[in-house]
Amino acid sequence: MSAPQQRLELAPGCIWWPGYLDRAAQETLLAEVEAALVEAPLFTPRMPRTGQPFSVRMSNFGPLGWVSDEAGYRYQSFHPDTRKPWPAMPALLEAAWRALSGAAAPAEAALINWYDPGAKMGLHQDRDEQDLTAPVLSLSLGDTALFRYGGTERRTPTKSIRLASGDALVLAGPSRLAFHGIDRILTGTSTLLGRPGRFNLTLRRVSPP
Repeated sequence: MSAPQQRLELAPGCIWWPGYLDRAAQETLLAEVEAALVEAPLFTPRMPRTGQPFSVRMSNFGPLGWVSDEAGYRYQSFHPDTRKPWPAMPALLEAAWRALSGAAAPAEAALINWYDPGAKMGLHQDRDEQDLTAPVLSLSLGDTALFRYGGTERRTPTKSIRLASGDALVLAGPSRLAFHGIDRILTGTSTLLGRPGRFNLTLRRVSPP
């Protein structure tokens, strides 16, 4: 893992580190993700009540994992299909959390989002955690994503940046509940995966420390 060359504050508490993970660290983390997905395969979450499938597929690292289905959004300790515990959090993710989050307690969940070239994620807030004082940290692997972010109210004007492979981004403090989403994936912008698409790893503290 290389020391971040830049620390850009996009809004109060919304911090972007372009190129935080060097190529070697990206390859190491990708191998960890691919091994985890053998144990805990990607699943397709569904919207509460309607059951409409997400365009993004997911899995998790850590003692807790985020899931969504007709019963609602929630964290649980096991994969919804295999019913087995989630794979352990990789040391590289734990180190990134310690270095960038500023949180005293460790992350409990690392959501693995897989974006096919046509996948996207609408504007939303991360607010299913019991502890909303802890930040959210994301790391990108693969093709660049057009990331859109705004304020804590949906009507607040939004801005966009391009999150490339190896980039890190934190939502903390005034931006912890900022609306954010992925508008599209820019295929062909990375050679890391050997195929089009993007992994996003989102680390969260779920319960109060």
